[in-house]
Amino acid sequence: MTSELVIGMAGAGGDGIVSAGESLIVAAAVEGYHAILTKSFGSQIRGGESSCRLRVSVDPVLNPGGTLDVAVALNWDDFLRFGAELPTGGRTVVIYESASGVAPDRVPLAGIVPAEVLPVPIGAMARESAGTEKAKNTVVLGLLAGWFGLTPEAILAGLHRKLSKKGPEVIAGNDRAFAAGLWHAAEHPLAAPRRLALPRPSTARKLLADGNDICAAAAIFAGCQFFGGYPITPSTEVMQFLGRELWRYGGAVLQAEDEIAGLGAVVGASFAGRKAMTATSGPGMSLKTEMLGLATVAELPLVCVNVQRGGPSTGVPTKSEQSDLFQAVFSAHGDVVRPVLAPTSVADTFAVTVEAFNIAEEFQTPVIVLSDQEIAQRKETVDPIDTSAIRVVDRRRPRAEELVGYERFRLTDSHVSPLSQPGMEGGNYLASGIEHTETGAPTASGEVHARMNEKRLRKLDPLKERSALFEVEGPPDAPIGLLAWGSLAGSAREARRLAAAEGLKVKLLVPRLLYPVSERAYHSFFRSVTRGLVIEQSHQAQLYRVLRMFVDVPRGMEPFARSGANPIRPEEILERVRQQAMALQRVHEDELQPQE
Repeated sequence: MTSELVIGMAGAGGDGIVSAGESLIVAAAVEGYHAILTKSFGSQIRGGESSCRLRVSVDPVLNPGGTLDVAVALNWDDFLRFGAELPTGGRTVVIYESASGVAPDRVPLAGIVPAEVLPVPIGAMARESAGTEKAKNTVVLGLLAGWFGLTPEAILAGLHRKLSKKGPEVIAGNDRAFAAGLWHAAEHPLAAPRRLALPRPSTARKLLADGNDICAAAAIFAGCQFFGGYPITPSTEVMQFLGRELWRYGGAVLQAEDEIAGLGAVVGASFAGRKAMTATSGPGMSLKTEMLGLATVAELPLVCVNVQRGGPSTGVPTKSEQSDLFQAVFSAHGDVVRPVLAPTSVADTFAVTVEAFNIAEEFQTPVIVLSDQEIAQRKETVDPIDTSAIRVVDRRRPRAEELVGYERFRLTDSHVSPLSQPGMEGGNYLASGIEHTETGAPTASGEVHARMNEKRLRKLDPLKERSALFEVEGPPDAPIGLLAWGSLAGSAREARRLAAAEGLKVKLLVPRLLYPVSERAYHSFFRSVTRGLVIEQSHQAQLYRVLRMFVDVPRGMEPFARSGANPIRPEEILERVRQQAMALQRVHEDELQPQE
């Protein structure tokens, strides 16, 4: 028995690889397992290669896992295109289409000898059982259920739901294809049986969600009433979800003619008194920059979700990356600070999205949420969210006495001014992109400009003191520190726990607030740290460089950074931590040596 399996599959577009993965994770969720499913595609509009990797476990999972336990290749060329995304090793059981003509001792996996290699006539089995090669993915599901102990009943139930609109003939054909896979597995057992243990008993029902859908659901919970945007991979599902659901809550969705117009409509909705948001990816953020500046100077709350992908330009649109931090922090002319938040998982996306709306409303500012393709499009089993524990904040509106001689940008102790809306008697004011006085009247006065800059920047100072936006785990006095954000936080969490199990004294900081930089949070974390890693999926190590602008980062902290589509796995982080520990020991030994 094994407590978890990491399964990776790849094939051509149309082979149903992702559909098979989704069937497996639905079955896992129904049975009570913890699971994460990631999907990856080529950037072709039609066809091309596709893959998925499923990690299913009896224990909670924090990331998609490392080396595959099971690799399924319907087509070797397509499988190999995913490289480091589907890593194989000496424990991997390899299942592949025997029609490829590749001999079991000649599989094209450089530098490794898999645990077992199983050629299977998958296409022929699909044709014989279901009458079509389109059932190849269902044959694979039967093979996996038979060899690795995945529950056939749960998989078939999910298949029947998925195929319910295809008619009884298609369902019956897939039942036969699944049975063919089960039969083949029974007739050709593994040399070393490896079956998934039963899930731990639990009465808690698990939800199955992806990051984009949960982001949209969180926006509705936070009170969003308007979405304006333009479709772009990999954020489009946010708009699609809200297009289906927002009208039920009195809201509206506008698919605009371009990214600029989409955000312009969001600015208008915020001015009209409505909570509003947009969602995009890197190229769209480039276009939205000017409108974000208007929202900043007009002090209008809104949320802008950037689901990061590989860049620059069109870049690698279907792969995850964390390379838009510089853009989020610095892509503004003038003295501008915009809060930047980042969720660390699908479940975490709910709370972070709600908090983004809260910060936008409380501080009257645009807020950027940096999700990434992995979180946004992966599926996770999620425990039900207790929304009663989550607060929702609304903007400060003027009281009756404040509407007498109303000053929209009045200087206050908190630097936040009451915000009226059209139709509020006495609340009329001019909102524009030009610098203004407290009443909103245009001005070119340098003195007023300085006061307004001070107002817009200093109102965000309290945000940096919110300890809830920073998660720390591990011994407070640990000499080795890890720092990770976004989707890589899960890999760092697992690596730290593996290191602790080996007796290594390591702690981890996961910031959900990336900007403005909280000097206090980092100074507190770094107090005991002499060596460590800042882990991120960007070639330039962007968070590491931003921190060095504001914080005295210990000299022993190093960036562990890599471009997108080249995953950083927990075992890699663990190996780097071991090296850091050895370096600390060498320094200690040198200090104990007698000095001449």
